[in-house]
Amino acid sequence: MVQAKGLEGVIATTSSVSSIIDDVLTYRGYNVDDLTDYAQFEEVIYLLWFNKLPTSQQLADFKSELIENAYLPNEVLDIIKNLSKENAHPMSILMNGVSALAIYDEEANQMTESANYRKALRLQGKLVSIVAAYSRISEEKEPLRPKEDLSFAANFLYMMSGRIPDEISEKAFNKALILHADHELNASTFTARVCVATLSDMYSGVTAALGALKGPLHGGANERVMKMLVDIGDITQVEHCLHRAFENKEKIMGFGHRVYKTGDPRAKHLREMSKQLAKVTGEEKWYYMSLAIEKIVTKEKGLLPNVDFYSASVYHSLGIQPDLFTPIFAISRVSGWIAHILEQYENNRLIRPRAEYVGLKNQTYIPVHERDESKDVIA
Repeated sequence: MVQAKGLEGVIATTSSVSSIIDDVLTYRGYNVDDLTDYAQFEEVIYLLWFNKLPTSQQLADFKSELIENAYLPNEVLDIIKNLSKENAHPMSILMNGVSALAIYDEEANQMTESANYRKALRLQGKLVSIVAAYSRISEEKEPLRPKEDLSFAANFLYMMSGRIPDEISEKAFNKALILHADHELNASTFTARVCVATLSDMYSGVTAALGALKGPLHGGANERVMKMLVDIGDITQVEHCLHRAFENKEKIMGFGHRVYKTGDPRAKHLREMSKQLAKVTGEEKWYYMSLAIEKIVTKEKGLLPNVDFYSASVYHSLGIQPDLFTPIFAISRVSGWIAHILEQYENNRLIRPRAEYVGLKNQTYIPVHERDESKDVIA
């Protein structure tokens, strides 16, 4: 039996959603660099779900549908409020919120193509509202509804802060959403596909994916990057703190990637956004600290920054608290999860790999009273 630790290099399925070939990331065949530079996030969602870019009318209709489906049931808002009082991690709140949405969706268990599309709209729209609502509630403010004349990116920033974002902030967040939308068969996407391959519903698939995304080796990495920056505190301390971390064999979050060999192509966009936002906000130290960290880690460890590294300073510059970094990752990545879930439904086969057994063999059962009497048997 062939075994690969962490399934590294194993081809587990076929997909037409996204690809990583020669360190180039594409969505439905479109280079992510072009999409990041020119597209709106709503166009990318449409592309991932329908395998084509929308016309102007299709895009306008799609935007309206997303806003129409952004409103949360009062029962779900109550769950967010109650869990916020318990100081639960926002990713746990998001998982509970998404799971609860299924209870209030009459089509949750319907598997027709049209029902799945409507559920996709609800999930994409309502995840934004859950995260923004949590942000407001945690600051003892009332949640806000989206504005029909704002983009997806601008609406989230508005629903979180209560202020219409400036053009640079909206553009930066739009780019961040596009860059995080999909990434082939990553851990959370694979989790979603395994879940729905049992013919479980879309809400279950997204909830399962959120559980995988929460981990610090996946979506939680950018939160850990910001913690590292805050702990270092000043650019004059970067070299000392990094060398101490190297000596203690600590993992430097936001560097390296199992798939990319010449560097994560998304990192350069986030680096530039971090630079631009730093100038606008006047908090340039986080950008320059990040540059200094990148220089040292690349030189001494041969590791290049991945998408998580500069997204930390980008989100911080947008006024987003670190505990919201991973939930914000989710409001983007759910677009890719849904595309993969729909693809899994189209040509489904239960995902059931095997494991190579490496445990004890030829054991003999000993009755419990004999085990109690024996001093040689370890409980």
